[in-house]
Amino acid sequence: MTETTADPAAVPSAPAARTPPLFVVAVFTSAALVFMVQPMVAKLVLPMLGGSPAVWNTSMAFFQAALLVGYGYAHVLQKLPTVRRQIIVHIVALALAGLTLPLRVSGLLGDPSSTTPNLWLLGVLALSIGLPFAILSATAPLVQAWYARTRGQAGGEPYALYAASNLGSLLALLAYPVLMEPLMTLQAQRWSWSGGYLAFVLILASLAVLVWRSAATAGVADISAPAEPTPAPRWRDRLTWIALAALPSSLMLGVTTHLATDVASAPFLWVAPLALYLLTFIIAFQTRPLVSPHVALLLQAAALPACIFLAPLQGNEIPLVLLVNLAAFFLSALVCHQALVARRPDPSHLTEFYLCLSVGGVVGGAFNAFLAPQMFDWVLEYPLALVLVGLARPWGRGKLSIWEVGVLATGAVAAVAVILLTGRLEDIMTFDAMTTLKALLAATLVSAFLLRGRGLVFTLLLGLLAVSAHILGDRAEVISTERSFFGVLRQTRAYEPRLDGEVRLLAHGTTLHGAQAKAPQYRCRPLVYYAPETPIGQVFETEAAMKPALRVGAVGLGTGSVAAYNRAGDHLTFFEIDPLVVRIAHESGDFTYTTQCARGRVDFVLGDARLTLDRQPAGTFDVLLLDAFSSDAIPGHLMTVEAVREYLSKLKPDGVLIMHLSNRHLELRTPAMAVARAAGGYALLQRHQRAANSPNYWESGEDVLIVARSPAALAAYEADDRWTLADSGGARPWTDDYINLVGALYGRLKERWEAE
Repeated sequence: MTETTADPAAVPSAPAARTPPLFVVAVFTSAALVFMVQPMVAKLVLPMLGGSPAVWNTSMAFFQAALLVGYGYAHVLQKLPTVRRQIIVHIVALALAGLTLPLRVSGLLGDPSSTTPNLWLLGVLALSIGLPFAILSATAPLVQAWYARTRGQAGGEPYALYAASNLGSLLALLAYPVLMEPLMTLQAQRWSWSGGYLAFVLILASLAVLVWRSAATAGVADISAPAEPTPAPRWRDRLTWIALAALPSSLMLGVTTHLATDVASAPFLWVAPLALYLLTFIIAFQTRPLVSPHVALLLQAAALPACIFLAPLQGNEIPLVLLVNLAAFFLSALVCHQALVARRPDPSHLTEFYLCLSVGGVVGGAFNAFLAPQMFDWVLEYPLALVLVGLARPWGRGKLSIWEVGVLATGAVAAVAVILLTGRLEDIMTFDAMTTLKALLAATLVSAFLLRGRGLVFTLLLGLLAVSAHILGDRAEVISTERSFFGVLRQTRAYEPRLDGEVRLLAHGTTLHGAQAKAPQYRCRPLVYYAPETPIGQVFETEAAMKPALRVGAVGLGTGSVAAYNRAGDHLTFFEIDPLVVRIAHESGDFTYTTQCARGRVDFVLGDARLTLDRQPAGTFDVLLLDAFSSDAIPGHLMTVEAVREYLSKLKPDGVLIMHLSNRHLELRTPAMAVARAAGGYALLQRHQRAANSPNYWESGEDVLIVARSPAALAAYEADDRWTLADSGGARPWTDDYINLVGALYGRLKERWEAE
């Protein structure tokens, strides 16, 4: 992005006259409806796609494309000769789009596809909400254009209305997780939004009456007369607008994926980045910005390198993860949007300006949702956007001074040293070596901050910092990394002498999902979460001792470790949503639990477990294992009262449901116990701790809840003092209409504070 002579501190001038409230109400209401429906519709389709964070990214890419259609429609509508005709056409379009209501998820495309879930999702969104969303989204630029043409210079610059539009968007987004989601059922949400749509049509009709009356009162002969023509924007200007809009859009989806992968794929985490994104628009388009461009540039210069520095090294402290990533994203988006305001055109080209902003949003969203998963085998798009956003900063003038060259050399040499030394020193894993390498990284970070006025050099140092931090933070010996719609799967190897050598590991995101020793004597021993010492292993061994043949269902394949418990005569069915997991754990031969260790029948059912289990006959399973987490994100729809009631119906009278509840960031025990009770089940809990002297990967600590249809089915476990009666402590059970992930996050933080 080349240097511009535009004043970065430029903001819209204060209006000379008060804006009629109905203009504000119209843009505010339309924006509120547009942004309230996004988490609502995504939540409606989320259970059909396994709770994957990609559901939100794909949904956002669709909404950005629909927004582009709406802005394109608004731009084309300006070709009509009078504002009156434009209003009539727009109201008719709103009425026609309203024929698709009430809001619902279309069933015309059937069940989701496991091979092309993103295409299925795009089709469902287009059929369900595409037309109303696109027509609604056109309202903000249309009303601003009408304001500019009917109010003239006396009404002031119309760009300030964009702040009102984004304020409506922000308040609607915040209202969804705070008010609508916890207080209203999904059915009530759907009907409320549909009612709001009807109310907006009436508001816009009232605005039309106001425009005509105000024009007549002022004695304006032709209210459609356009402003004096001004030179059209250059293609360089258009491309700059698109780039400055694309970077925040990509960053928003990148930080959302980063957070949703390791916490939960849920509206309250989706909303935070999108709300901050909208807040940057509000600030940037204010007549007196709450954060000036100078302050935004200064703070971003500190936050952006810190985020890149900490990303691979931040460990499990979720408050730090949220603070650093969201701060860097917010400040970077604000810098880009304030640069857009500084480059805004004359109001006569307003709709073209917003059209370019929308194109940029689509470019950024489509890159993250569709191109990046095909181009990269890990989530590279997020750090890449963090680096490239440095180009939105001022580039400076003239040659670098001797002092600046010295700072650049220091930062570059420090980053290269980290790249060259990591993994090449015998004591690299010792505390002193790690401290030294982190100090070198910090030198690069400080160098970038000192050169913050040189956008190109700043970006170069960010790139070096990102590469060196990634190499330092990822020292595992990687065998392969593969990516699907549902996440990133990485195979690594480790060496454990007490297991006679190599152990093959499979991670989904940042969480280990299974391991297998290569040594023949340990090859068919389940490790980590499924070891015989763990609660899951205890259940399989207890049930096998009581029954000559078991019918087992397992929701979530992982490495297929539980297949090692499969005896001749047993029948095990894995319910797995991701075809890539089946290929790695079963078809490739990389893990052999299902092919060489299982002695009975093993088969696989692809698709979301709520849908595929529903097709199983009642009273089928002796054991049903629920272990379907992707990284540390939970598919909450698998842990509701309705879901557990369905699971229990698939159990035999003496069958047992196993719920694996271990999670780094969420306290899932109390809501799960409340769910089990509300679903009519009887539950026992075990909190297992790994033996201090056991080999690495031999077993793991875990929280497990077992649920049965009757107390008699749990008699053998009640006699074991490792299992205790489940007590929910009065927690509210999760349902398909109510999932309190915020409370679960707070519960985990509270446990950590009390432990300290």
